[in-house]
Amino acid sequence: MSTSRIPGYTSTASKRSEALFGTAPSGRYPLRMTRSAGARVWDADGREYLDWVMGLGAVALGYGHPAVTEAAVRAVEDGVVGPLPPVLEGEVAETLCRVVPGVDCVRFLKSGAEAMAAAVRLARTVTGRDRVLGCGYHGWLDWCQLGTEGVPAATQALYAELPFNDPERARAAIRAAGDRLAAVTFEPVVLEAPAAEWLAVLREETRRVGAVLVVDEVKTIGRVALGGATERWGIEADLVVLGKALANGFPLAAVAGRAAVMDAAPRTWISSTLATEFVSLAAARATLEVLERERVPEHLERVGTRLLEGLRALAARHPEAVTGVAGLPQMCFLQFASDALSGAVAAGCAEQGVLFKRSAYDFVSLAHDEAAVDRTLAAVEEALVTARAAVPGLYSDRGH
Repeated sequence: MSTSRIPGYTSTASKRSEALFGTAPSGRYPLRMTRSAGARVWDADGREYLDWVMGLGAVALGYGHPAVTEAAVRAVEDGVVGPLPPVLEGEVAETLCRVVPGVDCVRFLKSGAEAMAAAVRLARTVTGRDRVLGCGYHGWLDWCQLGTEGVPAATQALYAELPFNDPERARAAIRAAGDRLAAVTFEPVVLEAPAAEWLAVLREETRRVGAVLVVDEVKTIGRVALGGATERWGIEADLVVLGKALANGFPLAAVAGRAAVMDAAPRTWISSTLATEFVSLAAARATLEVLERERVPEHLERVGTRLLEGLRALAARHPEAVTGVAGLPQMCFLQFASDALSGAVAAGCAEQGVLFKRSAYDFVSLAHDEAAVDRTLAAVEEALVTARAAVPGLYSDRGH
């Protein structure tokens, strides 16, 4: 099959073979897939893999969860989309307002990047200001891209990066922006949990200068807690952006928050034709029901703790290869001594039928259990040993 019709090989950059397996790994590893179920995927040759990438974190219940699939099929039979706002839109919004602390209103979109852009537009509308400070990855749209070709310099000048878990530098940056600052946006988990002091500084200083505080819960909603990091760490945000696992793989995102900020939505323009199609909303309603009924965040914590502790044990046994273990039980990964080594290990795991991400993050799902963790840890260790024997000097490339 020719891939020349898709510049860059695939439309999702993080699914490129070099992103998953490095630039020149050896061994047998998958390039394209045909289907998925639970925690398993099948490649174009029909080979089965135990997966930890989980749609780049878009799936918390496992691929093709029966309750979500059934809800989506009914929505397809109901016509998918129509000329009027669906009843489902209001129902899912009510649920989100109940489970995410501090949320009064919701607007739906299709991707996390789109929802983050909407949050920034709301902040600019409310404050009448332009500048934004951000921490973490907020998507590919112009407002948060620095050093990206095709983004106007004037747009880049309105955005600056804020350090994670550094209270004093955060305080200084917010005060320096002062009355020009529209918003502070941040991911609550960047390699580790947020420090209480850092969160307090973000809240105090944005209030002091009159800026909007936006928490990017695209990766964390329904994962670290039912109500995401906002619930888990008691974050007092003005806006909360939700995505990825919100609809267990169906394309849905949301910007939600306090009515005082969300009420600005009709004053600007935030709209998408397919923001209110039935299928993703039905999937989200079913997903939220399963997350709550089956106490999924607790399962992710339990199984993920086994994975995280196992990765730490691996790091202790292979200190020349593994420089660290980052993340939380629900979403964690190994940090390798070199880029080449990380690719070799990922390819070596794939050779054994395990898709293990070589960078942030490996995501635990409801479909994973202790046996899956143990199989994965054994595969990673074997891949580490094989990589060292096959490629002399591979561990020494620590500067990359």
